[in-house]
Amino acid sequence: MDENNIEQMTFEECLAKLNELVDQLENGKLDLDRSIEVYAEAVKYRDRCKAVLEEGERKVQKLMQAADGVRKEEFII
Repeated sequence: MDENNIEQMTFEECLAKLNELVDQLENGKLDLDRSIEVYAEAVKYRDRCKAVLEEGERKVQKLMQAADGVRKEEFII
């Protein structure tokens, strides 16, 4: 899957694909070359999940600022 398609995926879709790739790696039946390819693909999905979560955090912080003036709280992820 190319990166443009990954950028269009929802958090839930990326997380499901990431879990599928992790299962493949944990199963131990892949040769080394395929394991490296799967790992590289998994990193792309992980990065997309992280970006979606960070964008959600920014949105929540903006909502909190709008509702309470200038109040900003740190989120623990």
